[in-house]
Amino acid sequence: MGKSLIQQRRGKGSIFESLKHQFKGSAKHAPLNCEKSGVVSDFIRNKINSAPLMQVNFGGSEQLLIAPEGVCVGDVIDYAGSELKPGNCMALKDIPEGTFVFNIEQSAGDGGKFVRAGGSFAKVAQKTQLGVEVILPSKKIKVFNPECRASIGVIAGGGRTAKPLMKAGNSFFRMRARHKNFPKVRGLAMNSVNHPFGGKCSKTKGKASCVSRNAPPGRKVGKIAPSRTGRRR
Repeated sequence: MGKSLIQQRRGKGSIFESLKHQFKGSAKHAPLNCEKSGVVSDFIRNKINSAPLMQVNFGGSEQLLIAPEGVCVGDVIDYAGSELKPGNCMALKDIPEGTFVFNIEQSAGDGGKFVRAGGSFAKVAQKTQLGVEVILPSKKIKVFNPECRASIGVIAGGGRTAKPLMKAGNSFFRMRARHKNFPKVRGLAMNSVNHPFGGKCSKTKGKASCVSRNAPPGRKVGKIAPSRTGRRR
């Protein structure tokens, strides 16, 4: 029998849709044809970003950038690649080995795709014939195009996870700021009318967790048409 599952009620127009109308804008590198330097005018918080953002004025046009540690209002953000200063943007081929960088472009001119979370940073490892090797926060080494741009420094907002939440109420408001579903209830703990795995005996599943690919939407939960189950030995 199909159930009205909470994961199936999400979608366009639901209460779990992202609050995009509250976003202040995307934080990307300035376009390639912009002014070579800009002045930091203000710092803002955006719900989609875990790090604070800074508004930089490039010759009359405002640009949102991810704020690094050590930058204040009135500082000059340089895109000419002249100085290793927090917030400045340079191509990876011009950054010395061992420098901390963030907001690295995947392809030249896309605005930045890697290392954008608050408190994170990457490290330029070495330059080879294949490209520039960068050590990501996950300790993985990735090779980038030398023409890709990156910002110098460490992203601000690194201490946001140091303070414990202490209670579920604080976690609720933290998730509510990003419009995420909280708390998440296990299917085993639900009633039988709300979930196929629910029921009076909540400690054990009443039905198998493997379901067919052709199962109705209200029953398609758990392992959907798995090729194999259990530990691989």
